Amino acid sequence: MAGFMTKLGLLIALLIAFLPMPAVMHAQEFGGDEPPEFIRDAEIEQYLRALATPLYRAASIDPSSVSINIVRSSTVNAFVAGGMNEFFYTGLLLLADNPEQLAGVIAHETGHIAGGHLIRGKEEMGNASAEAIFGMLLAVAAGAASGNGQVAAGAISGSQSLVQRSFLKFTRSQEASADAAGMSFLDKAGISTRGMLEFFQKLENQEMLPEDRQAEFVQTHPLTQDRIDAVRAHMEASPLKDVKLAPKFYTMHERMKAKLLGFLQPETALLRYTDKDPRLTARYARAIALYQTSQTDKALALTDDLIKEEPNNPFFYELKGQILLEHAKVDESLSYYKKANALLPDSGLLHQAYGHALLESRDNANLDLAIQNLLESNRLEDREPETWHMLASAWGKKAELTKDKQYDGMVSYALAEEAVAKGNDKAAGQLAERAMKALPKNTPYWLRAQDIKLTTAPDSEHKDDDEKHNKQKVMVR
Repeated sequence: MAGFMTKLGLLIALLIAFLPMPAVMHAQEFGGDEPPEFIRDAEIEQYLRALATPLYRAASIDPSSVSINIVRSSTVNAFVAGGMNEFFYTGLLLLADNPEQLAGVIAHETGHIAGGHLIRGKEEMGNASAEAIFGMLLAVAAGAASGNGQVAAGAISGSQSLVQRSFLKFTRSQEASADAAGMSFLDKAGISTRGMLEFFQKLENQEMLPEDRQAEFVQTHPLTQDRIDAVRAHMEASPLKDVKLAPKFYTMHERMKAKLLGFLQPETALLRYTDKDPRLTARYARAIALYQTSQTDKALALTDDLIKEEPNNPFFYELKGQILLEHAKVDESLSYYKKANALLPDSGLLHQAYGHALLESRDNANLDLAIQNLLESNRLEDREPETWHMLASAWGKKAELTKDKQYDGMVSYALAEEAVAKGNDKAAGQLAERAMKALPKNTPYWLRAQDIKLTTAPDSEHKDDDEKHNKQKVMVR
């Protein structure tokens, strides 16, 4: 996927059918009741995971089992939801002054996971993508608020924030429990609780404001003086009180904020990071902001300087690839995406971005390499619906070129996987059935399509289908 991409996650269409709505980041910020977008960015996600992994391990949680999701919204909030998914709003990421403050928030949210406070809506949440999970949560919240699940979409329209706050709100006892657990995780990870205290102090006066002016973190996580005093007492008594994180985390934090501002508020970024500021972080923010404001030549020149200064930074190559790709210089972008993947081969998003660029190329010789990268992206991130959508396009091109009907079945299979990731069981089952008719029987893709059909079928169909499935397994043996 490109360096900084968003997905419309809360439109009514998504709540009803979980249809795909990917889009390149727009320059303007969303306001109060506008539907937030999901941001996918390899660099920011790498930083959040590096910061969170020691805390997950301290909580005896497998880091790979936690999905980290970024929501584009000026709202200051974070929450956890079914299937161990953590959601962080860009407003909160920009508010945190340093990595210790952000680590304090992550530790607190991890405390909710460890305490079993996860917000749940539907059983299948654990197998769905972030967009589907968020959509399910708000649909359930709207139905609960209205007393009628049929009015979910209508309730969200125009009153999304109110419904979301009431549904996501934790109790004061849960908050105190998450604080205590979070502080213990910070201690085990060797991180000072000063950051948690500093972040809470930032929000300390919020409860004195009218509710419509409070940060949503305060509304969904009731903040009391007793909680702040407990964190302060813990910090003062801790030998880790003045311990700082490694310098690399400060660098990553600064670049995260510069990148977010460059993409979300480019005009503000150009004012804050002037051309007289020689710091690499400032030049990075300016390169992004210039690209966002259609000053492409200046953006490319700055990006070239960044690459010269840090020739082993995959995200600078990724940025140049994205700028070139989005300005119809597809073939020129390929070498930069290739280099980014060589430098960071375990990133599903970078493989997706390279696969996308190869797919956009007019040279059909790039098609197999595009499929190879998209399959590798899926291996690394199997819940990413956009990758399955791209694979469907790639296999569709193969079908046109080869006239091999098997590829038609693979297109249907990829679209079925995309529907699964979006929580659209009905479409997934129909597409899986179509795939089975076109694919050679008992081949890997046919068997996976059969599994999708079985797991998405209405309960009344499960018994007969399970019996057929078991007979087929016996025959295969």
